[in-house]
Amino acid sequence: MKQSVVIEADQKIARINPNIYGHFAEHLGHCVYEGIWVGNDSAIENRNGIRCDVVDALRRIKPPVVRWPGGCFADDYHWQDGIGRRENRPERINVHWGGVIDNNHFGTHEFMDFCAQIGAEPYVCGNMGSGSVREMRDWIEYMNCADNSTLARLRGKNGHPEPFSVKYFGIGNENWGCGGSMSPDYYAHEVRRYSTFLYSFGVQPFHRIACGPSGDDPSWTRRFFEVLSGYAGGFSRLSSIQGFALHYYCGTAGTATEYTDDQWYELLAKAMKIESILVRHRAIMDGFDPERKIGLVIDEWGTWHPVIEGTNPRFLRQQNTIRDALVAALSLDIFNRNADKVVMTNIAQTVNVLQAMILTRGSDILLTPTYHVYEMYAAHQGADSVPCRVKTDRITFETITGKSSLPTLAGSCSRTDDGITLSLVNTHVSEPVEVSVDLRGVSKTELRSWRVLASDDIHDHNTFEEPENVKPVDEDITSSTIELQPASVSVLIYSVD
Repeated sequence: MKQSVVIEADQKIARINPNIYGHFAEHLGHCVYEGIWVGNDSAIENRNGIRCDVVDALRRIKPPVVRWPGGCFADDYHWQDGIGRRENRPERINVHWGGVIDNNHFGTHEFMDFCAQIGAEPYVCGNMGSGSVREMRDWIEYMNCADNSTLARLRGKNGHPEPFSVKYFGIGNENWGCGGSMSPDYYAHEVRRYSTFLYSFGVQPFHRIACGPSGDDPSWTRRFFEVLSGYAGGFSRLSSIQGFALHYYCGTAGTATEYTDDQWYELLAKAMKIESILVRHRAIMDGFDPERKIGLVIDEWGTWHPVIEGTNPRFLRQQNTIRDALVAALSLDIFNRNADKVVMTNIAQTVNVLQAMILTRGSDILLTPTYHVYEMYAAHQGADSVPCRVKTDRITFETITGKSSLPTLAGSCSRTDDGITLSLVNTHVSEPVEVSVDLRGVSKTELRSWRVLASDDIHDHNTFEEPENVKPVDEDITSSTIELQPASVSVLIYSVD
């Protein structure tokens, strides 16, 4: 099959906010404990209790931002439990994720240290569901205040005299569900009340991020903004937030490692629905916020498969195949193409949970195919998204509800002063795709590198016995033909004169 790509390299959609490549770490299963935190006395090499191998791996994918402590966990988390001497911290039941005991050894200071070690900005999610305005306001003062206040002195006593300077703060999580079962009207009123007291304590810019809908629920978004803006009263309260975060999980088709060809296509098609969702919700927001002062955030997204057999069903530990890698690549390409509409996304989750970057087992770690996509796509971070028109066939497949289809080829393109990065996904399970690339708006280009993530079997994944079963390889750039392997992700980088 032959497909074509036309790139308008002299036109700019918008800068790709590096935060589009963000991550999410919740107190869920073995994401934090065992995945990130092992404690100072662990035999596993660590820096201040944080795993060195996980830190080193994450640094290679340039994580811009990490969201914490949840997720559903956030709205039952009280930050005072996670500060001070660890042996004095209370043990609490994690009511959402298995009823296990959380000893609170990983709290605010440990999370900030983790972010510093991997080079990421912290995105802290506050407790609206079971907390209070005072509790949330005091947490921000504790983290951000540079003055000689009681809370600032307490932070210094606990080991960090300088403020953490947190820029991103979430006003609750999934408040339509586990965060309080609220209506959009009620939540909007609460956001107006809470945000009145959520001072930045000198940190600028400071982004208060409100909870958006579950998936594609335009009625939540529209009603939330009607109430927040003071629609009936004729005055605006939109300045109370700077971000609005929706969640979208494409779910599964089959299981994580067992699926038919049709189920392969079904999951990829479900993942690609995120484009219509973000466009629709940004359009609703534009009706209230035409200058886009409030950024659209997607702070939970990814696959959600049945857990690995024999593991705790509430720990959400799943395998990660080449199919998950294509889900990640197709989604990131969508975010790149819509860089004028979305400012941050956070894949769920960083380690050992859902569509993880890394899986750990004792002292061993493995990098998942999804990790490798983030490694390959790092060149897009902070670059200018440019128009990338793909002319492609469509693949038809069967689902339990009838026939459906998705494009054979998809991708995105970005440009910096150093060159042009083109990422392409061939979704076909068995046929290669020959691609003609028409780079317009530049006088001279040369293909400098071409990396490919592919596998002989569409079910392939990495295991602790075979941790490099699926990994990127360098493709031959001397050929005049660009032929994409079946079921593959490619990143091509061109130099520009």
